[in-house]
Amino acid sequence: MKPSHDRNIRITVWSDYVCPFCYLEEPVLNRVRAEYGQTLDLQWRAFELRPAPTPTLDPAGDYLKTIWDQAVYPMAKRRGMTLRLPPLQPRSRRAFELAEFARTKDRFDDVHRGIFKAFFEDGRNLDDPDTLIEIGTAAGLNGEAVRVALEQGLYRERVIQDEREAANIGITAVPTVMIGYAHHPVEEAEIISGAQPYEVVKAAVDRAKPSKS
Repeated sequence: MKPSHDRNIRITVWSDYVCPFCYLEEPVLNRVRAEYGQTLDLQWRAFELRPAPTPTLDPAGDYLKTIWDQAVYPMAKRRGMTLRLPPLQPRSRRAFELAEFARTKDRFDDVHRGIFKAFFEDGRNLDDPDTLIEIGTAAGLNGEAVRVALEQGLYRERVIQDEREAANIGITAVPTVMIGYAHHPVEEAEIISGAQPYEVVKAAVDRAKPSKS
């Protein structure tokens, strides 16, 4: 039996919490992770689609309504998920900072899922510290510690570093899923763009398996 630390395959996901297709891809990636267990390392990384001062999208505009009607709602139905077009389009950096704080406390998965749910199911403002504190405490984090981390930007540099790495690789859209052998540089991984079905992701994972000698 392989030891639990022997992770042969790495999936690196560049994602934004205000991107519905990133949320739609989460159950696919979780299914792959459950299937491959300890041989697979799934890493979610930060990529702000519209960092300040880039204008955010108009939540009542035709662009978002068209995308949701033509692509988001049909995909959500196929994948058995409930998403609603949020009434606002916040910036996501603070949400990423919360996720990074949660990572240090072994609460990343719960906070990560809670952020997506709060925005795409409940229409909450991900740029509001009180909302983020509520998400964090629901996942078992200390609320006052979350507040301090957000107010002081304790994990901001980690988010910025993720985005620098994405820029160096050439990533321009999310979700971007990079699948490769864990001991090789991430730049050598196979790139899958968009919310792809399970079969596509699984096939890429199988291709990434190290060959047996």
